[in-house]
Amino acid sequence: MIQLNKNGVYLLNGTEIVEDTRDCEAILAGKLGTAISKEEAKKQTIAYGILESHNTSGNMEKLQIKFDTLTSHDITFVGIIQTARASGLQKFPVPYVLTNCHNSLCAVGGTINEDDHMFGLSCAKKYGGVYVPPHQAVIHQYAREMLAGGGKMILGSDSHTRYGALGTMAMGEGGPELVKQLLNQTYDINMPGVIAIYMTGAPQKGVGPQDVALAIIGAVFANGFVNNKVMEFVGPGISNMSPDFRIGVDVMTTETTCLSSIWRTDDQVKEFYDIHGRVDAYKELNPGPVAYYDGLVTVDLSKIKPMIAMPFHPSNTYTIEELKANLMDILEDCEKKALVSLDGKVDFTLKNKVRNGELYVDQGIIAGCAGGGFENICAAADILQGKYIGADEFTLSVYPASTPIYMELIKNGAAADILQSGAILKTAFCGPCFGAGDTPGHNAFSIRHSTRNFPNREGSKLQNGQISSVALMDARSIAATAANKGYLTAATDIDVEYKNKKYVFDKSIYANRVFDSKGVADPATEIKLGPNIKDWPAMVELTDNLLLKVVSEIHDPVTTTDELIPSGETSSYRSNPLGLAEFALSRKDPAYVGRAKEVQKAEKAREAGECPCETLPEMEPIMEKIKASFEGVSCKNTGIGSTIYAVKPGDGSAREQAASCQKVLGGWANIAQSYATKRYRSNLINWGMLPFLFADEQLPFANGDYIFVPNIAEAVKNKDEVIKAYVVKDELVEIELRLGELTDDEREIILKGCLINYNRV
Repeated sequence: MIQLNKNGVYLLNGTEIVEDTRDCEAILAGKLGTAISKEEAKKQTIAYGILESHNTSGNMEKLQIKFDTLTSHDITFVGIIQTARASGLQKFPVPYVLTNCHNSLCAVGGTINEDDHMFGLSCAKKYGGVYVPPHQAVIHQYAREMLAGGGKMILGSDSHTRYGALGTMAMGEGGPELVKQLLNQTYDINMPGVIAIYMTGAPQKGVGPQDVALAIIGAVFANGFVNNKVMEFVGPGISNMSPDFRIGVDVMTTETTCLSSIWRTDDQVKEFYDIHGRVDAYKELNPGPVAYYDGLVTVDLSKIKPMIAMPFHPSNTYTIEELKANLMDILEDCEKKALVSLDGKVDFTLKNKVRNGELYVDQGIIAGCAGGGFENICAAADILQGKYIGADEFTLSVYPASTPIYMELIKNGAAADILQSGAILKTAFCGPCFGAGDTPGHNAFSIRHSTRNFPNREGSKLQNGQISSVALMDARSIAATAANKGYLTAATDIDVEYKNKKYVFDKSIYANRVFDSKGVADPATEIKLGPNIKDWPAMVELTDNLLLKVVSEIHDPVTTTDELIPSGETSSYRSNPLGLAEFALSRKDPAYVGRAKEVQKAEKAREAGECPCETLPEMEPIMEKIKASFEGVSCKNTGIGSTIYAVKPGDGSAREQAASCQKVLGGWANIAQSYATKRYRSNLINWGMLPFLFADEQLPFANGDYIFVPNIAEAVKNKDEVIKAYVVKDELVEIELRLGELTDDEREIILKGCLINYNRV
């Protein structure tokens, strides 16, 4: 059902594939009647055209992008605006939409969440933005309904910022990249590779967008096939999927670690815009007559079966049919993987969920930007009509992605079908996706049409001995399981008539409730600052030399941003940098914060002109060894900080706090074999942290060791490819670190200590 071709390919007239082989030029000339170079064919992708129209550098190899629109939610916009304010923000230069779909419950931490909302509303008024109140829409649904447009580019501070199915190239990044846009700076990247996702056939009855998405993720995640590239969806199969279906596939491209996505568009997409009263935003997009792609993923939609991503990653995929046929073997494999994901901290098993040879599920969730679409919920309602979920452990909650969708579900009767089944219909809220709502019981198993199933994203806490787990599935199979009273069931295994209800969008809901400044700023507006909203602490410039103490060592194949800074209830502290930092690595390495703070005390003493060795006595022999080998090294020119080692950190969320929490605790660097995503590496850089690379799997250092990096500031200035550093043991052990490619601006940000210092007025 999924085939990968690592060689480049030419796509002729959107339908014919010619592989990039030794004799392909002759083949192309024969088919076209003329020669075409690979360089010219690369310019005929949809992605190239959109990037070219937004590039300000004049060099398509080194892009400097300015976006049309920015979006953030209530976990991220406080920190972003506070950073921009510290740098002299006067007005939002482009439309900036502040949605409130993450900290919507206003429960944890007293007034914290609603204080953040009022901060957002006052900033929308002061700087000329748009404010979407809680429960109106999840961030991405509002963007689809009100912001997307053919050929546009949107930058969002949420990793699932993906509107490619509507012809909009969108990217999810950490907050500092939005700050740059607010300050009229650019998003700087090398021209990304473009991978063709060539779709044929039509989905089977009962197969939904999550099934297609999980099949793709399972095929491309582990091998990095589309890592930091653009996925361009082409081929005749696209026309056999509705826009809602395409959107459900598109939003999950984030889980492949691609940079962005874009799809060819057609009259169905034009109708989507027309339904939402924005037909002028539609633009027909197709690749040119001869488009070159750096790789090919062929998807035969007719062969996709209902899928399930077992704990604890969206790429841990099986067909439901395969799972049921090999149930105990696959559950055994999940337990082995859990030993890595959970560090053996709790006992984990799903074998006790097997009843009479069938897998029993405790909870179903259909929610958020992936599952809360109109067609997904209507299909689930059709399956549930006249059925009952029963009176045992199993529960089902459904979250429409926006109030307009909710309204139409009420009008067309789908809401009644859902409620009569015993399921609960809730408001637009992202909580179940990141562990802030519908947390299952201890040892419970939840199936969800949402975006991720990392450990703890369902809300349990390993540090408290709690564990529950999530598998990802499509809304249709979740509803089929609910109709079967919690026993895992594929939607293709039941007989149902899908009514295919037509969507009607009521624009008055937003018109009467959303604050839209129309781009007009009111400088007289006073920003509302709740008591939890704190400024960023002062951060010093990079010193001549660095002495780093390794304070955490993580050897998992991949480390997620959820593990670096947990989600859930900690999200309420995102507007308080020091308060949030107390939770850093709390679920992965609870001792990290204490270790980092001890090192930071020494640095604070150094900054105050005192002797850091008196604050941290273990440093005294370390400094003596360093001074014996390096003349001129002193406490005045040697910064003291912490660092963590992780094999491949940064998978998952765009949250900048995965880096900023380390920084405010005195972190100066990460050391990794590679970085899982571009956005996490960018977060490190924008917070003035060195994104070191160390290729060897055998480490010459361990947790608690000190690493001395002489002349680091000079090395950054000089663009040194290799940076010599020394592990301080009985003797100094030389190692080689690398920083990878950095732009001139990124180097200056690191030298200044962070983006705030770089921009400070």
